[in-house]
Amino acid sequence: MAMAEGLAAREAAVAILDGVLGEGRMLADFAGPDLAPADRARALRLAGAVLRHLGPADKLLNPHLRKAPPLTVQNILRLAVVEVAQGAAAHGAVNAAVEMARRGKRTAHLAGLVNAVLRALPEAAALPPQMLPRWMRQPMVHAYGRDAVAAIEAVQAQEPPLDLTLREGFAAPEGVVLPTGSLRLAAPGQVSALPGYATGGWWVQDAAAALPARLLGVQPGERVLDLCAAPGGKTLQMAAAGAAVTAVDISGPRMARVAANLARTGLSAELVVADALNWEPDAPFDAILLDAPCSATGTVRRHPDLPFVKDGGEVAGLVALQAQLLDRALAWLAPGGRLVFATCSLLPEEGEGQLTAALERHPGLVAERVELPGVEPGWWTDSGGLRLRPDYWAEAGGMDGFFMARMRLAS
Repeated sequence: MAMAEGLAAREAAVAILDGVLGEGRMLADFAGPDLAPADRARALRLAGAVLRHLGPADKLLNPHLRKAPPLTVQNILRLAVVEVAQGAAAHGAVNAAVEMARRGKRTAHLAGLVNAVLRALPEAAALPPQMLPRWMRQPMVHAYGRDAVAAIEAVQAQEPPLDLTLREGFAAPEGVVLPTGSLRLAAPGQVSALPGYATGGWWVQDAAAALPARLLGVQPGERVLDLCAAPGGKTLQMAAAGAAVTAVDISGPRMARVAANLARTGLSAELVVADALNWEPDAPFDAILLDAPCSATGTVRRHPDLPFVKDGGEVAGLVALQAQLLDRALAWLAPGGRLVFATCSLLPEEGEGQLTAALERHPGLVAERVELPGVEPGWWTDSGGLRLRPDYWAEAGGMDGFFMARMRLAS
């Protein structure tokens, strides 16, 4: 029975890997309706671990394979290699891999191969991190240097901790308070069971993702726009600060999650499902936060499937869209109003390049540096933007990659 229970999560992990590597599906698309929640969580964790070390696992396996086996068999082998490298008992991982192969109609005849290959492998050692694909890596090496990119990849090879944004005076779980004020949990377990969840004392938000709203620094009573608002962490931050928030996003289902989090926390905001390129506000705003659609290259530590699903082909279109959204948003500011532009990208053209271009397009627009607790001076760029990288706080689990800049139009 225990074997069957262990196999359920492993088989689901292999199915997820087949979907990501064979069909280009994202991990988030996997629902696993027939799995117990614990098995689903374990399956996603196992699949993520394989994606974080896929190249090195293949390097270990390839000398023992005369030709590449079918994808499912390949993923069974990869899973066993990664499990053993992460400390699982070798005999258990090998037996499970052979059993999985044997149980599949299309893989049963290769169970012997799985057994022979895995038993021929040398004793497990820790696997190096998965390298980023060339379309991500090359511009990052140019911008940050080879050592920094290797350090980023090392952080992305670890399962990330969970960060929470806290509300003052509410119950919260025990964790480590980061220099910027977020709370970090190493092994959170089930999020909805944590202290303070039901009473709305906090929400899940990476420490880096919590900084754009802090950079905007909204005041009670200000009229504020959160543009491209879902999943809603920034909306909650600004509503908690006492601002009158209008949150706009193109995705109805994602906005439903924002509504659910507002209900759980007892906070309020006006929610609008609309395309920001067509929507028009009825009055200007004191402050605007634009967390623009981007390549999400800064979130690989939480989304290890991203390098395998995307190829960089969409970046040029995203860069053009970001500039369009930025120009529209600037037109909605009240005189003297301020705007924070942010992207969860590590590609300079989606960050530093956007700030430089915006300052050139809009005479009178200036970038403002603001003192923020926990933000180190070296994180600021010469042009006045804030560049965050996954290798910052590496020993504590890193952070998502972000670029953000606060801009003000001269009155």
